[in-house]
Amino acid sequence: MTIIHNRSLDDITDNAPVLGGNAFTRAFSGGSLPRLIGMLVLILILGFLTIYPLSMLLYGSLHSTPPGMAGEFNLNGYRSIMTTQNLMILANTVGISLAKTIPSLVIAVFLAWIVARTDTPFRGTLEVLITLPFFIPPILTAMAWGMLGNPQVGVINMVWRWLTGAQDPLVNIYSYGGVIWHMCQYSIPFLFLFMVDAFRAMDPSLEESSRMCGASRWTTFRKITLLLMLPVLTSSFMLSFIKGIETFESALFFGLPAGIKVITTDIYESINHRATPDYQYATSLSFAIMGLMFLLVIAQWAILRGKSFQTVTGKGFRPNVMELGPWRWVTFAFCLFFFFITVLLPVGQLALGSFFRFFGFYTYDMLTLEHYKSVFANSEFWRAVRNTMMLGLLGATATMALGAVVAYISVRTKWKGRSLIDGMAWLPWMMPGMVLGVGFLWAFAMLPGPIPIYGTVWALLLAYIALGTPVAVRVMTGSYHQLSYDLEECSRVHGASWVQTMWRILVALAWPAFAVGWVLTFFGIMRELSASILLYSVGSETLAVVLLKLWANGNAEQVSVIGLLMMLLVILFRWVQLRFIKARISKL
Repeated sequence: MTIIHNRSLDDITDNAPVLGGNAFTRAFSGGSLPRLIGMLVLILILGFLTIYPLSMLLYGSLHSTPPGMAGEFNLNGYRSIMTTQNLMILANTVGISLAKTIPSLVIAVFLAWIVARTDTPFRGTLEVLITLPFFIPPILTAMAWGMLGNPQVGVINMVWRWLTGAQDPLVNIYSYGGVIWHMCQYSIPFLFLFMVDAFRAMDPSLEESSRMCGASRWTTFRKITLLLMLPVLTSSFMLSFIKGIETFESALFFGLPAGIKVITTDIYESINHRATPDYQYATSLSFAIMGLMFLLVIAQWAILRGKSFQTVTGKGFRPNVMELGPWRWVTFAFCLFFFFITVLLPVGQLALGSFFRFFGFYTYDMLTLEHYKSVFANSEFWRAVRNTMMLGLLGATATMALGAVVAYISVRTKWKGRSLIDGMAWLPWMMPGMVLGVGFLWAFAMLPGPIPIYGTVWALLLAYIALGTPVAVRVMTGSYHQLSYDLEECSRVHGASWVQTMWRILVALAWPAFAVGWVLTFFGIMRELSASILLYSVGSETLAVVLLKLWANGNAEQVSVIGLLMMLLVILFRWVQLRFIKARISKL
């Protein structure tokens, strides 16, 4: 009998027998040459999804003509973005992102504390309600708030005038405040999801010691709880700020009508709203924003270097719940109010608008079902439904499969080149959807004739996989870190191949994380508009693109119908996630 002592996983994988017969199995379970082949294949896939569009973005910024046309190389694109107007656009972008991040973080911390650390009634239900806005496509709530906060015929302002007789509107969604408010609706639940489990898992012994020493609840919260949460808060702030830089829907719907421009809408307008699309300007601006995003990510890494996110120690504990007394009904009401203004109010507007003949004329003689008939008879709508479902199912599955393999190599092996693979997979994190869309626009247009991707639904699929890969890698990396290497080593010692070990051991144990990542990726594809609006063509429209086209043509009533149908789809998938997935894991 042979006894193995202190052998690394790489030693075992180099010498374990290969049971699978295909090339992919040999690539990851055999000797150095097959492994090298497998690594090269993975690098080629990631390179096509990240490096290739990035390099074409650089190419387009230096080329004077649109993709596929003869031209010359120059720096005119970069000269054209170095203007006072663009400095104002950059200031708008950074200022709006900062203005939405600070209040979002404060509210999200308060909501996470209420759900995780207080005796507020129905906390489990409140947690589901608070997170629901994160799963609703932003284009839906943007259109709903466009109908609610319109200064002339918005429902809120019509009710305000009827109650008070005032002539001036109560709210004007087409303003800086409107842009920031709509961004907050998605930033708050995103930050809440990021922090609530950290609050829940925090060891309460230090808080209890503070209280025993005579500190008030506020002092304890400020000097103990928040300091323990500082790494999570810092990371949350940076992530939210970066996402604010990337925003598109809020600025498109509420900023442009008010003359407020940000970088993403300027890129969109330079391609879609000019008599002659200025691709060189768009790609130059996209490359510049890439540089800004890179600096922000570097700043995030520098701030978090050396910080520990461990709030659970080896000593057992049960997180304490603060008794609020009568104030628990105040915190309960605050959570319900957040749900009301972020979900019920915009969804109610969509329902209201779908049953009346004209938006803004809400009388009994205007009730109709014609908008439902028009939508159901619209072939473009059904084609968009098929495209969205296909892209969601295929895209989420392919993205999570790719993310699982990348995370495995990064976390579970010591193979040379794993840092390169991990870096390539994370590269889209620094590329807003609009920027990646411009890069793929050039990349697909410059492919050889026998590779017809440009203008097809596959162009959207590849863009979605690229955008979703960082999330997939993050989810699977956290899951793999929790699995002991002993299980994998035992499987390989007993003759299992890499594929058998991956499927029967790692996938079997990590499937809940895979399922959660799949749901998040699917919702991300449903929500994506910025890349879709640049890459779609006739026949490859998604629901988000169809909604935008209907809104631009003034069909707000049909938008309401499709919005309600999409909301039903969101609720259905959210229910499936809660019913069949969340029952097997602790929290989303």
